[in-house]
Amino acid sequence: MVEPTIQGSTAQEIADSVRALIGSGAFRSGQTLPTVRALAGRLGVNRNTVAAAYLSLARVGVVESRGRGGTVVAEPVRTEEEGFAAETVLRDLGSGNPDPDLLPLPVLAEVDLRTPALYGDALIDEGLRSWASVWLAEAQPRGFELSVTSGAVDALERLLVASLAHGDVVGLEDPCFLSSINVVKLGGYRPVGIPLDDEGMTVEGLRAAIDAGARTIVCTPRAHNPTGISLSAERAAALREVLAAAPHVLVIEDDHYSLLSRRPYHSVIPDGHPRWALVRSMSKFLGPDLRLALLASDSDTAAQLRTRLSPGKTWVSRILQRVAVGMLDHPDTPAALERAGAHYAERGDALRALLRERGITARGDDGLNVWVECGVDARAVSAAMMRRGWLVRTGGGFLLEPDEASPQIRLTAHTLDDAELVALADDLRAAIADARRR
Repeated sequence: MVEPTIQGSTAQEIADSVRALIGSGAFRSGQTLPTVRALAGRLGVNRNTVAAAYLSLARVGVVESRGRGGTVVAEPVRTEEEGFAAETVLRDLGSGNPDPDLLPLPVLAEVDLRTPALYGDALIDEGLRSWASVWLAEAQPRGFELSVTSGAVDALERLLVASLAHGDVVGLEDPCFLSSINVVKLGGYRPVGIPLDDEGMTVEGLRAAIDAGARTIVCTPRAHNPTGISLSAERAAALREVLAAAPHVLVIEDDHYSLLSRRPYHSVIPDGHPRWALVRSMSKFLGPDLRLALLASDSDTAAQLRTRLSPGKTWVSRILQRVAVGMLDHPDTPAALERAGAHYAERGDALRALLRERGITARGDDGLNVWVECGVDARAVSAAMMRRGWLVRTGGGFLLEPDEASPQIRLTAHTLDDAELVALADDLRAAIADARRR
């Protein structure tokens, strides 16, 4: 086999040549590139030039260094998504979705759409600005600017693009929300995992991420997806202390569950921190298809975001914004949100109690999902559950380094009644026992 010919005399030219060869299929995933010494000799350049080229490629995830194993072309980033499984006859407990029957109904007939929004108009509907400014100020009583994005994932992506360069380090909770993992990896950033315990993101993990060069930290203050863990007041205070010593770090809080949460909001953003953003999606309480998130941030971060949300390019539809205000201001909405939040909490608590009675560990105390520690390869548990009519989601895809043999599963079981929850708990106990025997 003839080795592809890498060309160039500068680090940038060599890196561009390698990328072109990968793009054309001349180099394939897992293939080893020439050693620094060999390529430098062939091209007649200094070894440091080749090393710099390989380093720049590694920073954006095109190649990876395996020490003595050499530099190899990276595998494509594997991604998983939330949502129902297509065409399954099993009871799907892996979707991560809110209950559609508990979402407030749209109020299109009551929304004023007579005044159309045109190019150059304000990015944010005034009604939504008024409602959101009061709500977000209750959480962050400091000066902020308001932005509106097409959901929390869009907010995270725009924040990272506006403030980071390819190859920059981002600290993420591990395990982590699937979409956050995908945004960071597909965007060419380097994720560093921060472990969680029962009080949330660990202090030691945060320090390690900052020491590893993290320029952005993403934290879920409550109802963490997938675990359901919420920050304690003490842990949030300890994390603020660490972040106060790192003013260069952009701190992003993804409070995705907000109006449905049964737990208090404890912020990790230090007082006076120069770079911060609080993101609150409307997907969980008004519906995923509304595609809206509210974002409070410092003025510099907001100014960077405006370059990504400028009129005539990618603003968020003012029609959708008015629909959101109509739903939020509707007299029936507070009771609907209270009913939904109470239902999710009660179903989650009931399932965790049933699992504990059967000797099964379930973490967290809030949110749409229940995170189960099976103590055995979750793939075997999943297979055993399928034989019993259940479709569950294994936990390996939620890890920053995917591990198919991880011992966790995530259950979205809030649509089950009491008898079905008991059946689920019994079947899970039997499935774990089956997996251990096998």
